Amino acid sequence: MTPGRAAPVEIPPEPTLRFGVRANLFQFTLLVLVTAFVGAMVGMERAVLPLLAERDFQLASKTAILSFLLSFGVVKALMNLAAGRLCDRWGRKPVLVWGWAAGLPVPWLIILAPAWSWVVFANMLLGLQQGLCWSTTIIMKTDIAGRARRGLALGWNEAVGYSAVSAAAYLSAWVAAQSGLRPWPFSIGVASAVLGLAISALLIEETDGHMRLESGHTPEDVPWSEVFARTSRSDRTLSTVCAAGLTVNLNDGVAWGLLPLLFAGGGLSVARIGLLAALYPGVRGVSQLGAGWLSDRVGRKPLIVAGLWSQAAAIELVAGWSGLAAWTAGVVLLGLGVAMVYPTLLAAVSDAAAPQWRASAVGVYRFWRDSGYAAGALGAGVLADWLSLRWAIGAAGALTFLAGLAVWLRMRETLRVRA
Repeated sequence: MTPGRAAPVEIPPEPTLRFGVRANLFQFTLLVLVTAFVGAMVGMERAVLPLLAERDFQLASKTAILSFLLSFGVVKALMNLAAGRLCDRWGRKPVLVWGWAAGLPVPWLIILAPAWSWVVFANMLLGLQQGLCWSTTIIMKTDIAGRARRGLALGWNEAVGYSAVSAAAYLSAWVAAQSGLRPWPFSIGVASAVLGLAISALLIEETDGHMRLESGHTPEDVPWSEVFARTSRSDRTLSTVCAAGLTVNLNDGVAWGLLPLLFAGGGLSVARIGLLAALYPGVRGVSQLGAGWLSDRVGRKPLIVAGLWSQAAAIELVAGWSGLAAWTAGVVLLGLGVAMVYPTLLAAVSDAAAPQWRASAVGVYRFWRDSGYAAGALGAGVLADWLSLRWAIGAAGALTFLAGLAVWLRMRETLRVRA
């Protein structure tokens, strides 16, 4: 070294990025855990909130009761749309943290609500939190998993998320049966929000480097309007997937908002309603891991068609029959049908979109998918008030059968890499 000259500063090389679940096991596990807390935030409401509307707030109109679901669905759909673009522009981790910050007040607003409008507002914040957090964990998992394991990664995401929905639904109903509909059932949300925010802020690492590595260059800025148009309308496969996703969450809105009321009208106790409300997302959660793995081997399209038609059969069974045995069979079949399509639709979008605009495409798909909550709340609520609960539920089943037919006739297979 020349006297008087400072020694050169050695810049450590960037760590080598690798694709795959096993190669990124610690971060993948943390993301799965965060998804579980996201699911628990929704699960605390699934059995309790429709009963709270009838018993604490004396709401008789089904349309009024489902107003919480309408506010949730509209905001969640819009936040899904924003999340993909924000992840592309600002990185994944900041969006995840912002989402959790929005979710912190949700359980407290429901606990303290003096009027139903507070619950509606709380569900707007819940929709914001769900849209940002769940979308971002999906995007981060697809970043690090790579193409060959994308279905498996999304299967893990949805399996754990909806298992948490199931566990929180059952636990909140059990607590409600012991201590009343408020406040203790919503303590699940308080704990989930605090833990989810802490893990996301302190332990989760940014994953957009994996996306850049997969794309092979610094991503070009594809206009958002072009991504939206391609995903929603001009791309035959992506637009069909969006329509199928909307139908699936329309069904989920019916299961969330109307099935507890149907079961209560059939004479079931709060505890048994809670069991059925937990059984559907429980079966759905456990089965999605196998569905994601299977879609990496047999393709996306067969599972999507079979899943939609299974849901249609399940909904008609619940609408057409009465009694605990028939309703149990119906919700189990509904959970299996949704499990076949939920991770598979996400994998199909991730297959069909280029890495440079995949996050935005996932956001657009999730916008249309979660618009199904709003469509279900409006359509099913009006039909239930005009005709009956059973007619509203049966109409959702008929629409689901048609959605499966559209996928069969219109969608192209997207799987290119087989493990």
